[in-house]
Amino acid sequence: MKRSRFGRRSGIPREAELLLWLASGTAESGSRAEDAHWEEQLATEIDSLLSSGSEDTLTTALDHLFATNTRAYDVLADILETRSEQRADEKGITLLLAAPVLAWSRFSIPATTVPAKVINNLRVHLQAHVLSKDVKLGVADVLFSPDQLPQGYCETARFTAQMTEVAENGGILHVEPETLPETSRFLSDLRYILAAVHVKPGTPIFRWQDQDGSREQALEQWRAQGGACLLPMLAGCAMELVLPDAYFAACRQADRASRAYSVRASVAFLSTTLDVAPGELRAIVAPFYERQIEEYRIGFTTVSDNKVVHGVVWPLLGPEDDSADVPGQIEACLKDSGVTRIEHLDNRYPLEYCDDCGAPMYPSPEGEAVHAELPEDKAEQLPKHLH
Repeated sequence: MKRSRFGRRSGIPREAELLLWLASGTAESGSRAEDAHWEEQLATEIDSLLSSGSEDTLTTALDHLFATNTRAYDVLADILETRSEQRADEKGITLLLAAPVLAWSRFSIPATTVPAKVINNLRVHLQAHVLSKDVKLGVADVLFSPDQLPQGYCETARFTAQMTEVAENGGILHVEPETLPETSRFLSDLRYILAAVHVKPGTPIFRWQDQDGSREQALEQWRAQGGACLLPMLAGCAMELVLPDAYFAACRQADRASRAYSVRASVAFLSTTLDVAPGELRAIVAPFYERQIEEYRIGFTTVSDNKVVHGVVWPLLGPEDDSADVPGQIEACLKDSGVTRIEHLDNRYPLEYCDDCGAPMYPSPEGEAVHAELPEDKAEQLPKHLH
C-alpha cells in the first residue's frame, strides 16, 4: 500500500517537508516515467536550497527520512550528492572528482600546496589511466586533509561551481593554504587530490567506460604511476592510492579502505616502535555504542603486558550494524597483519573520549575502556593522536 502525502509536522521546516514528500514520491514510483517527474521536481528544489546555503534544511530532511523511510532516504541522498558534485548545461557535464591517498607515518603527513610539476604529472596519468579520451580536466593544487574538504552539500556545490570553469579550460585552481582549516596529526590518515572533469553530453568520463578498459586496470596503473608522482611529497610516509571517482563515491570508498589500512599501519608502527614481531602483539576488539552501535575499537598490547599502548577505531559505515560480521572482518585483517592473539569482548561500551585530549578510549584485557599510552621512551616525536 502506498504511503499518503506527509501531513504537517511540528518542528519540521516547510522546505524540508516538501523534500520529504518529493523523495517519498520518488521512492514509491512504479515506472521510469513517474521517476522522471518526481526527480525533476526534487532536483529543482534541491538546487534552490543548495544555492541559498540551506544546509540545515537538507540535513533535517535526511535525518527524518533516515529514521522513518530508508528508501526515500536513499533517493534524497543520491540526488543530493548528484546535484552537489555535478553541473550540467548545454555545453556539457562537469563532475567533481576525488583521488584519495591512504598514508601513515611516524611524522607529520603533509597537507600542503602541490607543486606545478607534480600537478602536471598527475594530470598526465589521470588522463592516461583513469579518464576516457576527450575529457577536459581541472585540478586543485592542494593535497587536502579530511578536515579541509568541502563540508556539507552546500559547500560541495559551491566548490563544484568553482571548479567548473577550471575544468572547462583544463586549468589549475590555486588554493591559498592559509584559507584552509588546520590539520590534525594522526599516525594513519587520508589525503585527497580534488579535480573536476568536463565532457560533452553522452561522452564517457572514465577509462573503464571504454570497451577496452576496466576499474582493475585503471587502479593498477594509477597506483604505479600516480604513486610515483606523489612519492616526493610524501617522503617518510607509507602510502596506498584509492581509485579516483566521483567525489562522494571516492570518499566513501576511501573511508572503507582506511579501516583495514589503519590496522595494518598500526601493526607496522608498533612492531618498529616497540621492536616486537606482529605475533608478539595482542588485539582486544569491542563494540562501542551511543543509542546504537557506532563503531568497534581495537586496543593493542604486547602479549607480556596488559597496558594498552595503541588503539584503532573501526567505524561502521553505510548499512553495517551489530548484525553484520564486522568482528570477523577485523579479525581477518589483524591476522593478515600478523597478529594472532585476538580477544573479542561482548561488553556494550559507551562512546567515551578522554576529557583532557579528546582521544578515544580503547578496550583493555581487563574489560575496561582506557587511554592508550606508549611507553614514555617510545613516545617522543610522535603524533599527538594515533588514529
